[in-house]
Amino acid sequence: MTPTVAEALWRGVGVALLTLFEDGGDDPPRVDVAATAEHAARLVSFGVRGVLVAGTTGEAEALDDDERVELIAAVRQACPGVPVMAGASGAWIGEAVARSAGAVKAGADAVLVAPPRRCLDPVGWYDGVARASGGVPVVAYHFPGVAGGEVAVDDLARLPVAGLKDSSGDPERLLAALENWAGSIYVGSTVLVGYAGALGAAGAILAVANAAPEECVAAWEGDWSAQRRLLAAHQAARARFPLGLKQLVADRFGTATLRRSLKDRHDHDVSVVNRPRS
Repeated sequence: MTPTVAEALWRGVGVALLTLFEDGGDDPPRVDVAATAEHAARLVSFGVRGVLVAGTTGEAEALDDDERVELIAAVRQACPGVPVMAGASGAWIGEAVARSAGAVKAGADAVLVAPPRRCLDPVGWYDGVARASGGVPVVAYHFPGVAGGEVAVDDLARLPVAGLKDSSGDPERLLAALENWAGSIYVGSTVLVGYAGALGAAGAILAVANAAPEECVAAWEGDWSAQRRLLAAHQAARARFPLGLKQLVADRFGTATLRRSLKDRHDHDVSVVNRPRS
């Protein structure tokens, strides 16, 4: 497909929404869809301009595809008029394609997709995702070592993507992307919010905005004292991630701190498969 550069989905601070869970009894924690959507709407009331659902901060790897779709639909309904982006990465193209199509059907305004590790054909990878998304903007995700592989700055002009989320925290790379590509660039690092705003990036997609949305907005708008104050929240959120972040949010808004590990999912899947038939 021909590379597409579109108007920014939003300008300003967006949140990389956490996923809230509730006690599952003997089973792993259950996704608390209603509480997660309610939290998204609350953050919008504090000035957040866009919401990313089922990203890295949302513990996407511990969610099944039906849970992702349910979360996207609920957040879409809870935040009318606010752009909703959905994480749709996968270890292989079939996963990314299916997740992208499912996200769009659930009401996502854009999909965020990281390339796989050691991706040898990024153009082909994103072409497949773009086709599955049916014209809904695709945003490339650069967070190598955490979410898939690298999105090279030199490749951006060749990719059929409308935007980039760069969570590397590398100021030189951010500046190079802004200088050499006309797409919408969203910074994913809290420590670069004010820098990105001053340089003319489209926006930010931040985990810390779950707990300190006003400070994130102020830093984006050029309040350098707010940028400095965000350091403490940033460091606390990184502690035993995502537990540190969930504790920050619980302290501020009274939400649950439960998380679901990949081990929980594996053990539950095995128990279901091996459960005796009645």
